[in-house]
Amino acid sequence: MTRRRTFPLMLAAFLLLGFATQAAHAAGYRYWSFWDRTGTTWTYATQGPATAVPADGDVQGFRFAVSEDSADATKPRGTASFATVCARTPAAEGRKRVALVIDFGTAQDAPSGETPPATRTACAVVSQDATTAEALATVAKPLRYGTNALLCAIAGYPEAGCGEQVAGGKEPTSPQKTAAQKPSAEKPSAEKKDSGGPSVGLFAGAAAVAALGAAAVWQARRRGNAR
Repeated sequence: MTRRRTFPLMLAAFLLLGFATQAAHAAGYRYWSFWDRTGTTWTYATQGPATAVPADGDVQGFRFAVSEDSADATKPRGTASFATVCARTPAAEGRKRVALVIDFGTAQDAPSGETPPATRTACAVVSQDATTAEALATVAKPLRYGTNALLCAIAGYPEAGCGEQVAGGKEPTSPQKTAAQKPSAEKPSAEKKDSGGPSVGLFAGAAAVAALGAAAVWQARRRGNAR
């Protein structure tokens, strides 16, 4: 009798614990993030490449990866500097040179069936008022954009998809753009990371522990009364 009544409590506790574990794996998005480089440091860009206007001598980067938000975003790899990238590109009157680092990411972050190309650098020579997107278009075609000017592909990679959601590191649950998604052309919200899974998982985990404790106490009392 005791075992029959204890089992539902134990089952509920394990279900809550499973929910807590699942909630802790917050969803990420597979997209091209955009970065500025100062000295040896990469900083997540405060605006998208379609509106950013770099100066002559600037170094900017793009990284394709699965990230939850800007705080979680993966930086471009390598130690490229303007002097290195544009070493063989002389200055031209009325034009500017922008060093670009394009990191296609790893196989783990790649969409199913696609292989990321090797990281490349390029020195774009454009007009003084050109945006980063215009500079990128001169050295890494074809580019592909989605709705709201979201950058979906550089040099044709990836072949399909655009900022799709990836839950728990698995394939995207939906190929459609979601309201929480703000890749590349917009800065992903830093608040999203704190307003979703972690807090829910914390409360669910506490509930699971409480349920387990209650089940143990109840079972001990039943055994005492049986004696």
